[in-house]
Amino acid sequence: MCYNYSVMKALVWKDIGEIELVDRPMPELCSDKDAIIKVVMSSICTSDLHIIKGFVPKASKGIVLGHEFVGEVHSVGSGVKKFVPGDRVSANCETFCGECWFCKRGFVNNCENGGWEIGCSTDGCQAEYVRVSYADSVLTKLPESVSFENALFVGDILSSGYWGAELCEIKHDDVVAIIGAGPVGLCSMLSAKMFGPSRIVAIDTDDSRLSVAKENGLADIFLNPDKCDIGDEVRKLTDGRGADSVIEAAGSSSSFQMAWEIARANAIVAVVAMYEKNQVLPLPNMYGKNLTFKTGGVDAAKCEKLVELISQNKINTDFLITHKFSLENIKEAYKLFENKDDNCLKIAITN
Repeated sequence: MCYNYSVMKALVWKDIGEIELVDRPMPELCSDKDAIIKVVMSSICTSDLHIIKGFVPKASKGIVLGHEFVGEVHSVGSGVKKFVPGDRVSANCETFCGECWFCKRGFVNNCENGGWEIGCSTDGCQAEYVRVSYADSVLTKLPESVSFENALFVGDILSSGYWGAELCEIKHDDVVAIIGAGPVGLCSMLSAKMFGPSRIVAIDTDDSRLSVAKENGLADIFLNPDKCDIGDEVRKLTDGRGADSVIEAAGSSSSFQMAWEIARANAIVAVVAMYEKNQVLPLPNMYGKNLTFKTGGVDAAKCEKLVELISQNKINTDFLITHKFSLENIKEAYKLFENKDDNCLKIAITN
């Protein structure tokens, strides 16, 4: 860790179930490829909750939480070529060098020199300042037409949704089923629309979240598994075949099972959810379906493209921000987000 003696506010994971807003030294440049970002706005992610509960083995106690943010460049190392102090930027949730075997093929989540580090194994963004490694790869400059609020989710949940849609290899006559109408599921719907399927089926047990999808025109069919047989409904829509592709964005044992059950033979099941327990592939039951499963952490390699789509008004995620809190009140925000009170989707933390 690199710090100086100036002090800032930061939210720290102290132990399982315990977080605290504390004074921390401001970060300093550790490498000529680093940048220090003044955080303007950050958000809380479900994976932050996974860390607090002890479900992320690589997470370090004492770490500053958070990996989803936008801000202004405060200072840069001598090796940073794309950014100067004052630039408005969004940040990728992953650290990646852009030069290794995996990065050159777009698999930035598997970077040999990075991966998910910010807010996990290095200090994160739920603070006044954050250090970003490999700044030229990890940061995306924001045009004046894109506000901080517009770009808040570019580097994490919007990238996750877009990645899930890409994994599905969607064709124009496809029926795409998306399980989970939480923030990642909604971003998956938003992204899947960009690939022009014939119909998108939104599935969730929470009618209020399905209403959000409907109000924002993100899907065509809206199904609640507590009120209907999802398999029957999907088969009715597809002449008995099942969905051409399924994005699993809910992250439970029942949603994982639903994903492969409602997929047609030879379909793609893209798993973008993070699970707290191992899931089982019941191979005898799915024998002959010839499914392709695509799983793992998001490869958020399309941030520049997503910012461009936002600037062209082709994508808008502002509706996801249902609540705003100051950094001083971030512990209250965590309680609201974890309990999903007051129809909370995403919370913007402002500095």
